[in-house]
Amino acid sequence: MPSGAPLAYPSGAPLAYQAKKMIFINGESKEYIEVADRGFQYGDGLFETIEIRGGQAVVLERHLERLNSGCQRLNIPFPGAELLSREARMLCRQWDSTRAVLKIIVTRGSGGRGYRQPDVIQPTRVLSQGIVVRFCTTRLGLNSTLAGIKHLNRLEQVMARSEWDDPAIQEGLMLDANDHVIEGTMTNLFYIKNNSLYTAALTQSGVAGIVRGIVMMLSARYGLSVIEHEFTKDELLSADEAFVCNSIIGIWPIRQIEAAHFPVGPITQSIQSWLNRFTRDECMEAECSR
Repeated sequence: MPSGAPLAYPSGAPLAYQAKKMIFINGESKEYIEVADRGFQYGDGLFETIEIRGGQAVVLERHLERLNSGCQRLNIPFPGAELLSREARMLCRQWDSTRAVLKIIVTRGSGGRGYRQPDVIQPTRVLSQGIVVRFCTTRLGLNSTLAGIKHLNRLEQVMARSEWDDPAIQEGLMLDANDHVIEGTMTNLFYIKNNSLYTAALTQSGVAGIVRGIVMMLSARYGLSVIEHEFTKDELLSADEAFVCNSIIGIWPIRQIEAAHFPVGPITQSIQSWLNRFTRDECMEAECSR
């Protein structure tokens, strides 16, 4: 979409619906980008992380100026401050009484063979916020024989997911019968406290997700302490940062658990970067081995 072009709304959806989706990709409400996008393949792009306070993106103009400068240096067409400001306002509008985080990503888009740039650059722009999650009433049963594996019986998750229909809430967190926080209905959960990474010890319940294992492996590789333990709601709510993950969504930073708010902090962003680089290299290795 060229700079200054009108925003595209899927099926004429109203603004309220758009805002609740939390993610705009090239002006449309989506939750995915093309696998061939050079930002995903090569890290070919830039990003800004911006505080939202009282429904406003704090010092947005300065962030857009730096983004424009970075685009010029990398020879990526800048989508335009007016367009990005308009989309940012649409995402921020519903948070008139809370604090949140807005992330703007601009990539070189898709195209070009290998490292060669495409002849015609059509940049991708992504505006997103961290997700809102809630605690579920449905409890996970205790069974060490089934703990960790992804067996077919998902009734506990089905029941937990039926507890809410608010589209502003993207995930529910599940506790076990002993009131320890274990995981999301479809994700694994991590939190950061005092520069260490914590996740549930899946000895009695829960699924040991593939991305969970990769996150733990990469964190250890880069010198981040990883601790598996039993923890309560209160311990989670006192965290510095938190995120959930799975093989489809990658990492979703958590910005709010019920009334508690969290930043999309530097450690979460580092783990996102490590995971993106790891999956990119895995895809390239698989392609080369064909």
